[in-house]
Amino acid sequence: MEDYFSIGELSRYQNISKQTLIFYDKLGLFQPAYVDPNNGYRYYTARQLDELDTILILKKSGLSLQRIKELLEHYTTESSQKVLREQLGAIDRQMEELRLLRSRLSQRCSQLEDANLHKGEPPRLEVLEEQYLLTRPVEAPYSLREISIATKQCFAQAFQEELPIFFQSGVRVPLERILAKRYTEASTAFLPIEKTSRAGNIQRLPGGLCATLYHRGDYLSIGATYERLLTFCRERRLKLLSDSYEFCVNDYITTGDESEYITQILFFVEREAAV
Repeated sequence: MEDYFSIGELSRYQNISKQTLIFYDKLGLFQPAYVDPNNGYRYYTARQLDELDTILILKKSGLSLQRIKELLEHYTTESSQKVLREQLGAIDRQMEELRLLRSRLSQRCSQLEDANLHKGEPPRLEVLEEQYLLTRPVEAPYSLREISIATKQCFAQAFQEELPIFFQSGVRVPLERILAKRYTEASTAFLPIEKTSRAGNIQRLPGGLCATLYHRGDYLSIGATYERLLTFCRERRLKLLSDSYEFCVNDYITTGDESEYITQILFFVEREAAV
């Protein structure tokens, strides 16, 4: 068997396990040139070393074993170029997905850092940039259960339709409910999303001056934080122009301790004219 390589030799030369070579044999992807009928030992030719190199390179490029097998059955320069071009397109899509994922994770980190930076600070004014929200209505009686269902429906739609959402959720609470001290009765659940025309239930949130405050702790205790923010607006003669928007900054996605939850509350406002 001087002109053949044993499976052990091939395993050492190519840095691949014997089990993998046996698996490739069973798949019909890479089969030995000769099998000893007496002991079942597998042997390979020198040319097969090149073939195995090709398989390993294609696998490293991201092709499935089944796709590699199909390619090698009709292996020409033209077919190889076609498959490699297809794989370049797949890699480009993966890179874009990774870019978006990195952007989402970076934004989440920045939000947490910003919230901690303003920890314990009083209400303040800030200018909100324009953004877009993927929305779902919250059904009566507008409890945490209904809010959770609407939020999950948003996520389900976003994942199914591959919408460019950010890793954040929130709710809108009508102003009349806030003024009636019904602080947790949200009418709409939402997910911040990049501007897109791929869904009809997207709301544009215009930029503008906002009064805002971070609430820390579980959601049912948010009333005291609202009172502080409303007092701030009255004392500074700020007219409320919108419903309340609540953005979850730290929630079940990033902690299992509800006492660590952080929710940013904001109203669009304008300064009342002096009397």
